[in-house]
Amino acid sequence: MESGKHIAKLILLLIFSQHFAFAQTSFVSAKNSRFMINGKPYYYIGVNYWYGGLVANDVKGKERIRRELDFLAANGVNNLRVMAGAEGTGPINGVPRVEPALQKSPGVFRKELLTGLDFLLAEMGKRKMKAIIFLSNNWEWSGGFLQYLNWNGLIADSVLRRKLTWDEMRDYVSLFYSCGNCVGQYEQQVKMLVKRVNTITKRKYTDDPAIMAWEIANEPRPMRPSAIEDYKKFISRTAALIRSLDKKHLITIGSEGEMGSENLDVFTAIHSDQNIDYATIHIWPKNWGWFKDTAIARDIHEVISKTDQYIRKHAAIARQLSKPLVVEEFGLPRDGHLFVLSATTTLRDKYYSSIFSHLLTHARNKDVIAGANFWTFSGSGRPSHRQVLWKKGDDIIGDPPVEEQGLNSVFDSDTSTWKVVTYYTKQLGEIK
Repeated sequence: MESGKHIAKLILLLIFSQHFAFAQTSFVSAKNSRFMINGKPYYYIGVNYWYGGLVANDVKGKERIRRELDFLAANGVNNLRVMAGAEGTGPINGVPRVEPALQKSPGVFRKELLTGLDFLLAEMGKRKMKAIIFLSNNWEWSGGFLQYLNWNGLIADSVLRRKLTWDEMRDYVSLFYSCGNCVGQYEQQVKMLVKRVNTITKRKYTDDPAIMAWEIANEPRPMRPSAIEDYKKFISRTAALIRSLDKKHLITIGSEGEMGSENLDVFTAIHSDQNIDYATIHIWPKNWGWFKDTAIARDIHEVISKTDQYIRKHAAIARQLSKPLVVEEFGLPRDGHLFVLSATTTLRDKYYSSIFSHLLTHARNKDVIAGANFWTFSGSGRPSHRQVLWKKGDDIIGDPPVEEQGLNSVFDSDTSTWKVVTYYTKQLGEIK
């Protein structure tokens, strides 16, 4: 009898040890300005793949997901930034929004849609990939903060549907952070997602090593200086909420950096929060006017110079905070600002290389930049070319419905770009 008990204890100890070893080797941690997995540094080149969970909701989509994940793995890419789900239905800001909606109306969730995200995470786990999941959106293309404001009477339906001016966009979105009901509905979605159990793996999301981090939103901005204090409180409150639900995964904000924070002091303050594990920046030369019209070739040197400066100033803050920094969005149109796949990507390849070189240098020097996710991977999807913007029935690709289809997309056929990616993923892989 005693012998049997002893054997049982040994078996339990072995199971516990194996479970502990698995946990050690699987979850990403942030320590001393670096990402670590089981005591080893984790540096990565990743993609923005926001639509992955949507595509995986039917048989054809699942086949596409498997094919595209295999393609990424073959090119050394092991990190995907994905969207949890969209809010609301119908046109928004004058264009179609991402559909179908996870939260169709306040507090009403179509949880069956999350089986697509379940599938994506299960397939990523098989390939030892990591997901950064953003939980809502500052921008209209997936509903996001504007939709919460509409549900609470702060934006009329007629205003929500039409094209907003930039000043109107800033005025409206800035109201989100002081709208208690809006924040409460957002938090309902956060709780539902973080506490979910994967229907395929039967694993709680909180126990899933395929998830690297929860991201508060895509590019949350105060939008107006008057909203800064409420914005800071929202970031701190949300990070604390996520931490109370999940002790194993990292938490980040989804910030663009100075450009999305009104100033560097705000960027520093929100990333100083004890529950924020790492900092992010996004870099958009086209949107920020770093080249004029379609003259990418003429202004490419200035574009790269301004990008270098933007990266360096935020890296200095990350060092000050002793937290890793990820360049998690950056993009450039194809040569000549064309949308057809036959257009070359010479300037984009040069731009990508300039950013990846920052990552590689930091990795070799054990500095703060730990990852780079380019925007955006469109894989085997293709723009219809029947019209510039997305319409229902078109392939879902990385350019959201609000933008020209093919604008920043990297397709599986963009051979020259993938040569740049694989060169740097190989170099990163050799760093011990």
